[in-house]
Amino acid sequence: MAHPGSSGAGGVDNTFRRKFDKEEYLERARQRERQEKEGSSNSKSRGPVVQRKPLKHRDFEVDLESRLGKTQVVTPIAPLSQQAGYYCSVCQCVVKDSANYLDHINGKKHQRALGMSMRVERASLEQVQERFEALKKRKIPGTFTEQDLDERIIKQQLEEEERKRQRREKKKEKKEMEKESEEEFIDPDVAAMMGFGGFGTSKK
Repeated sequence: MAHPGSSGAGGVDNTFRRKFDKEEYLERARQRERQEKEGSSNSKSRGPVVQRKPLKHRDFEVDLESRLGKTQVVTPIAPLSQQAGYYCSVCQCVVKDSANYLDHINGKKHQRALGMSMRVERASLEQVQERFEALKKRKIPGTFTEQDLDERIIKQQLEEEERKRQRREKKKEKKEMEKESEEEFIDPDVAAMMGFGGFGTSKK
């Protein structure tokens, strides 16, 4: 009689055990890594490198308040530009609030759509000097100075003192009026019967 585990006639050979060759699998892993590196280098070298311009100063004012406080009917079939929120015509998207809209237009995706990178162009000494000169020329003569600030502070202090003096006078007048009305209210005959002539201290 043959043993159940042996390979006899009509029996099943289950004595075979799979053995793993570590070197073979290491070689397969190395080949896979090489293929991935070649594929990534090929994907990078497919198209030409895009040279984007450095960031530029925005030459327009961002409109955040034109639709503030206005009522608008929004329908599902309305175009993006007429939906609720802030519409970006460059990226063809709608942003729900002003904070996120500012983040969007200052972000990488929007700047790339405009053809700019997130790098700032390094300014030369001449450019900085020219900028200073332009700002000096733009400065309006007779603008706010330290002397104006001192004068405003002194004026504000005088106004505050005047307001305090007026409040003190009003309080004093109010007290005098209350005292007079109380004195008029008390009947002198009743006061004499009760034994006091007024609200002052009486000698016993």
